[in-house]
Amino acid sequence: MNLELIDTGFFHADGGAMFGAIPKMAWRRRYPCDDDNTCVLTMRVALIRTDNGRLILIDNGAGEKQLERLAYYRFFDLIDLGQALADKGIQAEEITDVVLTHLHFDHCGYTTRRTNGELVMAFPNATHWVSRRQWENFLKPNPLEADSYFLENMAAVEAANRLRLIDEETSIDPQVTLRLFDGHTPGQIVVYIQGKSKEYVFAGDVIPLMASLSPAWISAYDLHAARSYDEKVRLMEEAAHKGQAIIFCHDAYHKATTIRKSGNTFRHDQETTDEIISD
Repeated sequence: MNLELIDTGFFHADGGAMFGAIPKMAWRRRYPCDDDNTCVLTMRVALIRTDNGRLILIDNGAGEKQLERLAYYRFFDLIDLGQALADKGIQAEEITDVVLTHLHFDHCGYTTRRTNGELVMAFPNATHWVSRRQWENFLKPNPLEADSYFLENMAAVEAANRLRLIDEETSIDPQVTLRLFDGHTPGQIVVYIQGKSKEYVFAGDVIPLMASLSPAWISAYDLHAARSYDEKVRLMEEAAHKGQAIIFCHDAYHKATTIRKSGNTFRHDQETTDEIISD
């Protein structure tokens, strides 16, 4: 198994929104901000080459279609993911699976591209995995979440019958299992990737930053804070017990770490700084 982490670009998010009720004097010690109180976040995706020959992409960043409408986030250093893959010797048509942790713009914007005025799939031969509850929420979002969804990001996938909805834990390869978590948004997928020496957990927005390892540090973007707390604890209890490495999708300064439990909280243990993990 080969696991590669790719940063597709960066954006600015309000620190108060990222850390919710946690006072700035506390969170700024763990995550830096600028004079406008904004934090730089990355949009990290994962590319998995399984032993069975599958090429699996987890999330794909914001793409370029909605940048003007999302100018508030001040995106910078965006890459063309298709070109980045081509530079690694992988054509977009070779991607077998795209797992979308959820359908907020910063996780699925590159799913479709505008070519000659038409929306086309960026990965035309891939099965696109989404939870059914997330899909239903995407089609009929609540008012607090509606600004994060754009139908054009998924329309071509649905039209091509390349959308696969899941209702429960699902293995798409002997080394890759999808599990469902709530809190941030309904039916978010967390991806478990089994290597020879350890298991890796692409946690999505369940735990987007290393600073988010503290269970009570809940983002204001999470629709159901109490549920987010329970789901974070559920994920981290297993990770600490089994020595799993948690991958952070938004942390611009830390990629992944194993964790240990300390009383009622959790702390990082052995941090992974490699972009390519062969296991």
